[in-house]
Amino acid sequence: MKNTAFGAYLKALREEKKIPQRKVAHAIDVDTSTLSKMELGERQITIGMIKPWAEALSVDFKEVQIKYISGKIIHDFDGQPFLKEALQSVIKEL
Repeated sequence: MKNTAFGAYLKALREEKKIPQRKVAHAIDVDTSTLSKMELGERQITIGMIKPWAEALSVDFKEVQIKYISGKIIHDFDGQPFLKEALQSVIKEL
C-alpha cells in the first residue's frame, strides 16, 4: 500500500532546506533511487529510518515521528468503525 502523504512531507522538508537526496539517502542507508521512491510513496518507510532522516534534515525527531505514526494509523485503519475506541484503549494501556 502507498502512503504518499508522509513521503511528500519529508520531500517538502528536504527541498525547503535545499538538502540533496544523496545526503538523506546516505543518512538512512539507501540509494538515491530508493529515497526518491520513498518520497513518492512508492516504497515503504520504516520506523527505524525516522530518527536518522530527521537528523539529516535537522528537524525535530518528535514531530517527524508523530507525523509518521499518525499517518500510518490513518493510512492503515481509516474507515474502521471502532478506530477511535481502539486508540483510546491503546492510550489506556500505555
